[in-house]
Amino acid sequence: MITRAILIAAFAFAPLLPPPTAAAERKVEGNRVTEGVPELPERITERMRQYQNTRSASVRGWTSNGDGLLISTRFGETNQLHLVEKPGGARRQLTFFAEPVRGAAVCPDLRRREFLFSKDVGGGESYQIYLFDMDSGEYEMVTDGASRNGYALWSDAGDRFVYYSTRRNGRDWDLVLSHSGTPGKAETILQRKGTWVPLDWAPDGRRLLVEQYVSVNESYLHLLDLENGESEQINPDAGKVSYGDAAWARDGEGIYLSSDQGDEFRRLKYFDLSSGTLTDLTADIPWDVVDLEISPLGDRLAFTTNEDGIGRLYLLDTATGEARSVPGVPVGQIYGLEFHPGNARLAFVVNTARTPGDIYVLDVADYALERWTYSEVGGLDTDSFAVPELIHYDTFDSLDGQPRQVPAFYYKPEGDGPHPVLIRIHGGPESQFRPYFSSSNQYYVGELGLAILAPNVRGSAGYGKGYLKLDNGYLREDTVRDIGRLLDWIEAQPELDSERVGVLGGSYGGYMVLAAMTHYNQRLKCAIDVVGISNFVSFLENTKDYRRDLRRVEYGDERDPAMRDFLLRISPTTNAHKITKPLFIAQGFNDPRVPVGESEQMVETIRSNDGQVWYLLFKDEGHGFRKKQNRDYYQNTVVLFMEEHLLK
Repeated sequence: MITRAILIAAFAFAPLLPPPTAAAERKVEGNRVTEGVPELPERITERMRQYQNTRSASVRGWTSNGDGLLISTRFGETNQLHLVEKPGGARRQLTFFAEPVRGAAVCPDLRRREFLFSKDVGGGESYQIYLFDMDSGEYEMVTDGASRNGYALWSDAGDRFVYYSTRRNGRDWDLVLSHSGTPGKAETILQRKGTWVPLDWAPDGRRLLVEQYVSVNESYLHLLDLENGESEQINPDAGKVSYGDAAWARDGEGIYLSSDQGDEFRRLKYFDLSSGTLTDLTADIPWDVVDLEISPLGDRLAFTTNEDGIGRLYLLDTATGEARSVPGVPVGQIYGLEFHPGNARLAFVVNTARTPGDIYVLDVADYALERWTYSEVGGLDTDSFAVPELIHYDTFDSLDGQPRQVPAFYYKPEGDGPHPVLIRIHGGPESQFRPYFSSSNQYYVGELGLAILAPNVRGSAGYGKGYLKLDNGYLREDTVRDIGRLLDWIEAQPELDSERVGVLGGSYGGYMVLAAMTHYNQRLKCAIDVVGISNFVSFLENTKDYRRDLRRVEYGDERDPAMRDFLLRISPTTNAHKITKPLFIAQGFNDPRVPVGESEQMVETIRSNDGQVWYLLFKDEGHGFRKKQNRDYYQNTVVLFMEEHLLK
């Protein structure tokens, strides 16, 4: 049996913990461990079953000859890879693993019907890359079985592929290269300190476009010469710039990229390699360019933007530089751009608040749109689902002489209210709540009558680099003050019940949940923390080596005495004595990002203060819950917890 003492010792958190206290009874059922969690009523599991049997589809690539799409979807416990050969066609499953398959890269060589895919074990994120033969159904691991590997990228000829690997020291992301004939024999082609990922092959196959990632606000693009191993930074005089997606022009003379150089947002730009000039192609679009994909012939570039949380699709004529918004695409989120090998079609995913992700194919000449997948929605009437409204509320500081505003998405239930409220806080923190399809949100609104408010507090992506930096280092608790002002806004709304407000969040959002409870305990009824940070010092000291420096840029360096004191002072474990309302804490045992000790020490601290906490641990999960059985149990427990502690 897993005991708390074993877990705490494993993560060396003992100095931060109070003296041991008697814990609630710990129950172990298979890979699930619970403390203080009541038995789930059958009525909840029965009603939730419909909502939990929705699914979505993601594009993974066209087959090399263009006769079908490789997609990801779930028919059992986990997402696996399937082949779809026509619009509305059957989804033929190709992979059958207990663990979810993460991504895929199709070999472009017509003679090789194969693709690369990756997966880990138990959510530990030590991803291994495999080569799958579509004719035989056989596959082989091409990585070492121990390190973390990813971003697998085929050359245009399909004779080689490159990926990053931490195999050298478990910390730095080196680039390694394999040949299709000997996929398991990888040679290191770039060995540097830090995080390096491949972005695109040059059309002649002699160079690679590579990104050095430092933080969400700082990255660098390099050209790596595969013949002599030398690299050079492109755009070297730009200073500290954040780059997004990038792709090589098909003539090899330049690079299309998104960056925030000289701007608040990441614009689409063209970098001419010979002259070193950078041309802005989307000066009239005041939002971030997110994804971009160039056509096989190079005559068109497809790209998406994030416009106040909504995705838009554009096509750019590379000869004229003119970009046009694509008409007729459903309003929602758009991602997974993949041009057909024949150049005339573009596949992508559309996901809306009412419909799960499904794959559409666009004829780029006449904008005709064809739907390829029809994901099941459990027999639910999705036309009745809530569509969130974008609102803005004033926070505590000002911008240009006016109160600074925080955007939030507001899901309203039917009726006049006053409705109980659930505040959902995203993770990251360099992330953003965007209204993707969520059957759990729809259950909370439609079945429980909850209003949901999902704020994008300062530090969120999507609103410019100035907004993104407002929570760094010593500014950390300003984000929590944004939640306080949201509580003020709730009090001013007659249709909302400010006496019944709960808060839910995961990862960094889990920290925000705990911090909100320490600051606004008397204004909140309960809280749900999923894989959340409870102490910044123990988190930074125990998160995986390959991501520690990346997190120090955001949160501060715990090795600096002044910063260490500040981080300890604001950590939820330090302030847990202020929490008197019920908590539900959920965690994956194999989490490499926010280790299990973060939840364990928070549970222990709450219990030492005679607080009330439900605790749920999955031994076969990591940073979040990806197996359906586990996810279902967690969601059902959330419903019961809110019924008991928010709705009553």
